[in-house]
Amino acid sequence: WVRQGDVVILPAFGASVQEMMFLNDRGCTIVDTTCPWVSKVWNSVEKHKKKQHTSIIHGKYKHEETVATSSFAGTYLVVLNMAEAQYVCDYILQGGDRDEFMAKFNHAHSEGFDPDRDLVKLGVANQTTMLKGETEAIGKLFEHTMMQKYGPEHLNDHFMSFNTICDATQERQDAMYDLVRKNLDLMIVIGGYNSSNTTHLQEIAVEYNIASFHIDSADCIGPGNQISHKPLHKPVEIQPNWLPEGDIVVGVTSGASTPDKVVSDTVEKIFALKQTQREASAETVLV
Repeated sequence: WVRQGDVVILPAFGASVQEMMFLNDRGCTIVDTTCPWVSKVWNSVEKHKKKQHTSIIHGKYKHEETVATSSFAGTYLVVLNMAEAQYVCDYILQGGDRDEFMAKFNHAHSEGFDPDRDLVKLGVANQTTMLKGETEAIGKLFEHTMMQKYGPEHLNDHFMSFNTICDATQERQDAMYDLVRKNLDLMIVIGGYNSSNTTHLQEIAVEYNIASFHIDSADCIGPGNQISHKPLHKPVEIQPNWLPEGDIVVGVTSGASTPDKVVSDTVEKIFALKQTQREASAETVLV
């Protein structure tokens, strides 16, 4: 699929070491658009590797960014959430069933990983689009675990951590937490259905019990008062009569890579739909 001498554009989440070697061997011209924050994570895991620390990567092991990040690491383990991080920390402090551990993290670790050998020196990194608060909590959990295991005086020998939360992702999550504290009737979340950072924005709305609609473009609205949207962790569905009549407050947010034009088109479509509702209501009163 890639021919000799082709021009290849690397996406914002980067490419793995193996993929870049393949492109280089093909004599391709590489246009690198890797996000600087992703590159910062790569630098962090390389520092872990140099100090022979296992990289604990907070992310989704199948996600393209985490695949790329793990390729720069030496020994690594990918944890999806706080529950998995707690499981690892419990294993560090208390031991456990090695076979159960390996089955639980199947496909989420480096080749030859051994939890009885490779959880002595740790460094924490992350997929840059994960929830900021959860990444920070996971980092603190591992820090406290290693402090409890080896004592405060030896912490620096057993634990490394760097701030690798993407600015664009962090700003949107902070703004989202401000937004959901307002008196909203519903929330529109705009971005790709496979976008990790967009999904996390929707999770915040769900956490605050706000009716939310994840759409990937303004075309998802209509015809009429219906919307094609993706409920959290469910397939896309069509919901009729989604926009209530009367005065309402609608929150709008978008993923880090969603173009401003897509957001403005969505807002315009919502206003147009409300105008149609008002005109229909006025005609009903006149009749």
